[in-house]
Amino acid sequence: MSDTSPEESAAPADSADSPDFDAMTRDIAEVPAVEVIVTVAVNLMSAAAVKLGLTEEGDKHKDLDEARKLVHALAGLLDASATEISSFHAAPLRDGLKSLQLAFREASIVPDEPGQGPGEKYTGPVYG
Repeated sequence: MSDTSPEESAAPADSADSPDFDAMTRDIAEVPAVEVIVTVAVNLMSAAAVKLGLTEEGDKHKDLDEARKLVHALAGLLDASATEISSFHAAPLRDGLKSLQLAFREASIVPDEPGQGPGEKYTGPVYG
């Protein structure tokens, strides 16, 4: 038999045992614009890689139509924000974009003409 009453056993766990989600949540007003732009760019890159079949699961999620849209959106974001984010942030994002554009070209049964691939409207032709 237990020494605690039913009321005591139903009490919530000690606050030291549970995370303080309010303290963990950061107000969006405190997030610098560069951080938001870079985070969105990385999310677009990750989604495009999945749609290009570049993950461990490969062709399971491959969808070149969806990948084209994501790569194009990433290129537009990077083009529009080029003057707003430093080259420290922009250079690796541009490298990632170029890698995705090349992967798209390789994955396509009928590759786009140079300058006509996803995002090349913003980046210019991409050659391997």
